[in-house]
Parts: sequence; structure tokens; C-alpha cells
Amino acid sequence: MAYPPIIEPGRRLALLCLLVSCVALAGATRPSRRDLDINIGGGGGGGGISIGIGGGGGSPPSSPSSSEPRPCDFENERLYRAYLVIQKFKRTVTCDPQRITSTWTGTDLCSKTSYQGFFCEHPPGITDRTIASVDFNGYRLQSSSIRGFVDGLPDLALFHANSNDFGGAVPGLGSLQYFYELDLSNNKLAPAPFPTDVLQIANATFVDIRFNSFYGELPAGLFCSFKRVEAIFVNNNQFSGCLPSNIGDSPVNYLSLANNRFTGEIPKSIARNANTLLEVLFLNNELSGCLPYELGLLAKATVIDAGTNRLTGPIPASFACLGKVEQLNLANNLLYGEVPDALCRLAYPWTGRLKNLTLSGNYFTSLGSCCWDFIKDGRLNVDRNCIPGLPNQRSHEECAKFAHQPKSCPVNTYLPCKKYQQSSGEQAKAATTVEEEFKYRTYSALHP
Repeated sequence: MAYPPIIEPGRRLALLCLLVSCVALAGATRPSRRDLDINIGGGGGGGGISIGIGGGGGSPPSSPSSSEPRPCDFENERLYRAYLVIQKFKRTVTCDPQRITSTWTGTDLCSKTSYQGFFCEHPPGITDRTIASVDFNGYRLQSSSIRGFVDGLPDLALFHANSNDFGGAVPGLGSLQYFYELDLSNNKLAPAPFPTDVLQIANATFVDIRFNSFYGELPAGLFCSFKRVEAIFVNNNQFSGCLPSNIGDSPVNYLSLANNRFTGEIPKSIARNANTLLEVLFLNNELSGCLPYELGLLAKATVIDAGTNRLTGPIPASFACLGKVEQLNLANNLLYGEVPDALCRLAYPWTGRLKNLTLSGNYFTSLGSCCWDFIKDGRLNVDRNCIPGLPNQRSHEECAKFAHQPKSCPVNTYLPCKKYQQSSGEQAKAATTVEEEFKYRTYSALHP
């Protein structure tokens, strides 16, 4: 009987390995991701060891970078979610001349030395801190869109981004329950009608979209959607059409409509703003119709500017009731008649606060007796009118041509207030103000 040859143990192990390799190659198929994960340990629990078996002898796949922050690295879950939104937006910034985004690193979003432009607070009734306000004013950041960023921070209350290069559309802000201040002025937002998503900001106190390319009519909702609004600045866009008739329904204090293409009359409902409106600019539009008597009812107004329009008619007697007005500009219109003596008297410190009355570029033909004093000290400007005896007036031919045109505006002599007399305290305040550099919020808004 023949016996099989005796194979040494070392050669036996080598043959066995060769046999296993051949069987594996013969039955090999393209492995799935599931086939490559082998868990060794306690029944699939978190303590198991995952072994990746790759193909072709290459290096095993690297594990996720240990430098990527985890939720537990942050003060709370809200800040972790804000971090993800900020980092996503950071990747869309294509120009950053001040290297602002280089500070947006790490896990301390509330640090004073990192995350420049972001500020933390506790939302009402919540113990966790979170991103409550963003102030990018003057940073000159460039991004094609801020959608998914501003509306991706659910606890945001303020977003100020004056003088950046943000494009795209205004994000929907109605879901931000704490939001109340929006400044998108002087950007490159996509030309579009008024962004109605803004009207969803129920708690808005400050709405600033000036120096963009918005066009079309203003929606009536702008003057009835915000119950607490203090400032609305829409100047230096391309808005057109008539102003909404419900302009007087807004509690706004500072309203700038300047440098657009508005037409039609100034709505008479503005009289309902008598107790709230402090400054209003209609400057440089195409408004027409008679200079409204209702403007004279704005008892708290310090600035009324309707210069460079096509308003016509005499100055109503109600303007003598503007006891707190400091800047009154009606220049470059089609106004005519006499400059009322009662209006000029508001320049006396015991009568009013009027510091600048600009009526140049109209067709006035005479002055009240008190008005002459204020021409001399520069508080009244009546250049390019039709007033005999004054220099820098229109030609006789130009004045005669206007005088022969039909006039339809009534001469309103009704004075709806008692003779205005300042208290001694008001006089002292006015005297102090004269020595200061005058600064008005609406006039400041005429600069980017």
C-alpha cells in the first residue's frame, strides 16, 4: 500500500494560504460599502471596532478629520447650528478686503476676538446664548446671495449690512420671531419690485433698503404692517407711481422717500401722522398737485423736505403751525403767491425753531414783512423767484409766462392752531441746538 507523501508543516501552511487566496479570487465580486464594514465587538453597539477592507492594497480610508468641531464642542446646540450656517455662508463670500471672514473660526462664536460682526445674547425666556445680531456695516463683503444665511439664524433680531456687495433677493424673514431691524442699504440686490417678504417682519422698528435697485410702486402694506416702526428708508431706488393713500396709518417717526420717481399728490392722510412723524423727505421725485394743507398739521416734525418736485399753489396758512420745524425745504417747485409772514416768524426763537427755510426756484411774488430779516442772515433763501427788488430772480418774461398760466389751487387761510409760543425751556434748548452741528436721521440717510 502506498502512503501519501509526508508534507512538512511549513510547506503545508504555505499551500493552505495559496489555496485560500485562489478560492477568494475565484469567487470575488465588486464589494458593496456594506460588505466592507466588519464590526467586531458587542453586538453592534457603540463600543465595536470598525475595520475597512479596501481593494488593491492601497492605504485604508482616513477617518473624519479630528479638527471638525462636534456639537459637544460648543456652548450649546443653538450655537452649533449657527456655526454650520455661518460656515456655509463663509464659503459663498468671494471678496473680503478686510479679511473679516478669517475671524470666523473656532467654536467660540460669542468671543470678542473672533467671529467679527456677530453678537450673542439670550433670547427672551431662554437660558442659552445664541447669535442675536449681525452687523456687517461697511465690511464690503461680496456674496451672490444672503438667502439661507439671514433666515438660517432663527434667533436673529438685527441684521445690518450697509455698504456690502450682497446680491440676489431679500430672504424671507417672517419665521424669525425676534427679528425687528433690517438694514440692506447700499448693496447690489437684484433689481426687483419692493420685497414683500419684508412685510412679514411683524415686530419691525427699522426698515432700510435705500441705495439699491428696487422699482415699481410701494405696497400699501408698508404703512400698515408695522405697528412699532420708527424708521422707513427707501430713498435712492427706482420706485415710481403714486404714494399709497394710507401713508398716515403708519406710526413711523423717520420717513425717507427721496430720490425716486414717485408721481401724483402727497396723500392727505399724512395728517394722521401729526403725533408721530418727526422727519419726512419727499425730496427729488415727480410729485405734483397742490402743496397740501395737511403738511402744516405735522406738529412734531423737525424736518419737512419736498424740494425738487412739481408741487404748486400758495403756501397754506397751516404751515404757520409747524412750531417745531427746523428744516423746511420747498425749493424747485411751482409754488407762487406770497411767502407768509406767519411762516417766517417761526424763525424767531420765542415763536419757533426754524433754522432753514429754502424756497428758491419757485414763482413767489412777494414776502411777508418779517421775512426780509431772515434773507439777510441766510435762513431764508428765495433765489430764482419773481420777487421785485431782490437779486438773483427769474427774468420778467419767465415770470409773466407763469403768471398767465391757469391756477387751480385754493388759497387756504384757515389757521388750525393757536399762535405758537415756545416756553422758556424750549427757547433754551433751541439756543443750544443752534451752536451744534445739525444732524438729522433722514438727511444722513441720503448718503450711502
